[in-house]
Amino acid sequence: MKLKILSWNIWCYGNLDQVADFLKTSDADIICLQEVLPKEDLNMIDFLNKLGYSHYYDNSIKIEKDGKMVNMGNATFTKHKMIANKTHVLSKKESRIALESTIEVNGVLLNVFNAHLTHAHLKESEERDRQMDILIKLLPKDKTLVMGDFNSLPESSTVQKINKILINTDPSLSPTWSNYPKGCPGCFPQSLQYRLDYIFVSKDITFSSPTAYPSKASDHLPVSVVIEV
Repeated sequence: MKLKILSWNIWCYGNLDQVADFLKTSDADIICLQEVLPKEDLNMIDFLNKLGYSHYYDNSIKIEKDGKMVNMGNATFTKHKMIANKTHVLSKKESRIALESTIEVNGVLLNVFNAHLTHAHLKESEERDRQMDILIKLLPKDKTLVMGDFNSLPESSTVQKINKILINTDPSLSPTWSNYPKGCPGCFPQSLQYRLDYIFVSKDITFSSPTAYPSKASDHLPVSVVIEV
């Protein structure tokens, strides 16, 4: 059985109407989103629940939007059965988390991790490396998928750590950030030229069709891969 896996940082300042339109037609079996605002008028959690997805969400950090502080976090969705969910704190200092979901598909249990690591303006980061070290220690050896916005370039020490134990499903390393300069006022990216978003799988998972979609809904592109169970 083939499953479509999708990961996307939908950007807390993104166009939620366009995000919803894309997700509605994505036909993904498992969706991992980052920078989800659970109290938005167009709430991705309610929207995807109505499309038949179950979900697990947890807060990560607070941001200022429209003059007030609001919660932002990660959310994992699936059309299949969620057996269990956990939230792992990767950094109290930076308030970063990874969601772990056990999802059953045709009697097979998949271990799905949804992470959003610290942004360091495209530079190396000891704090982000520590977050990755914690994440790696949590990972089962088999039937494991790890995805999200790592805020890390392919050559970074952060990505090299996970490259040693899992397989990057998109060896093309095509860029996923940033559609918009305001995606980071600190480093003010001028074009879509950096790879920050990844889907990794354990060595026992067969995969195909890695894709980064040309959406303008967020500063990040959505990425997907098809796996076989």
